[in-house]
Amino acid sequence: MNFDLNDDQKLLVSTVADFCKKESTVERMRKLRETELGYTKETWAKMGELGWLSVLFPEEMGGLGGSFTDAALIIEQLGTTLVPEPFIASVILAGLAIRYSVSDEDGAEILASMIDGSEVFALAYTEAQSRHDVTNVTTRAEKSGDGYKLTGKKRWVLAGHGADKLVVSARTSGETRDRDGVSLFLVDASAPGVKRSRVEMMDGHKAAMIEFEGADARLLGEVGKAAPVLERVMDYGAAAACAEGAGIMQTVLGMTRNYLCEREQFGAKIGTFQALQHRTVDMFVETQLAKSSAIMAMIKADDSDPAERQRAISAAKCQLSLSGGFVVRQGTQLHGGIGVTDEHDIGLYFKRMHTLTTLFGDEEFHTQRYASSEAFTAHV
Repeated sequence: MNFDLNDDQKLLVSTVADFCKKESTVERMRKLRETELGYTKETWAKMGELGWLSVLFPEEMGGLGGSFTDAALIIEQLGTTLVPEPFIASVILAGLAIRYSVSDEDGAEILASMIDGSEVFALAYTEAQSRHDVTNVTTRAEKSGDGYKLTGKKRWVLAGHGADKLVVSARTSGETRDRDGVSLFLVDASAPGVKRSRVEMMDGHKAAMIEFEGADARLLGEVGKAAPVLERVMDYGAAAACAEGAGIMQTVLGMTRNYLCEREQFGAKIGTFQALQHRTVDMFVETQLAKSSAIMAMIKADDSDPAERQRAISAAKCQLSLSGGFVVRQGTQLHGGIGVTDEHDIGLYFKRMHTLTTLFGDEEFHTQRYASSEAFTAHV
């Protein structure tokens, strides 16, 4: 299999990397985490102008018709400087939930404001009891005229605090955890009956606790058939987390190496100490393991075979938990006392990595899913 980037992808990576270095450094993220929104609408709009928000969507929906790999390359570079704009929350989660639920015509109409960067979307699927099960839904949708009314609570909605539109999972029939009966709805975040409370996440990002009390909602796709869509979107989210994690690991490795080459102790650069060299090599090996697994997840994310897709993504997510955690822990420790202070950037990467390892299925979830796959059990 050829893993080389084509010319268009090389140009895309170069453009995003240049943007991150010049317009969205880690210092920018550090300042924005203290604001109410946590990012800027101006930068989000610029991402729309650059075409990054449209990469994943077909031309019939107003997009560029790219692959998930193209979007993942963007996400990987955004991870190198911890760009705070909600690319994963809006484009990957909410955007793809819409893409795989509606017709091209409806998709073009709904997604236009997100693709051009004028609005942010968010996917509200998590509930207090749901854990990583997208079918564990108690929020209800009742038919009302030509539309629906939503009642229920969603928790930890990524970017939900500042979203203009919400894509919400709700039950139209059946009991909790029934696959049939879960539907997706589009809700105006500022509409009557929508109550949002902003919450701070460990990594400096923001989320929302949302209550729906008879909020007007527009059905997306078929009634009761949203479970497969949500499961696929979670796979895309997990693959995106692996891509961002790869960018973080490469950055932490470089930061740590540079620090070891600059810091002096006992009259020598500490990078000359063999024990520390061995630990840095271990960091390099783990970074390469996670990177290679992330590449496979990027490629397989668009696979129409759910078993093939899930196997690759679960393997990559488990590797991210193991390797990503190891690299940021080693990087923090090798920076010494300064590494555990908020003033140093290494801690920001540490927090973001541990958030990514939990989102869209943690190590335990993906280990169990991989172990239960036919490809694995057939050889046991």
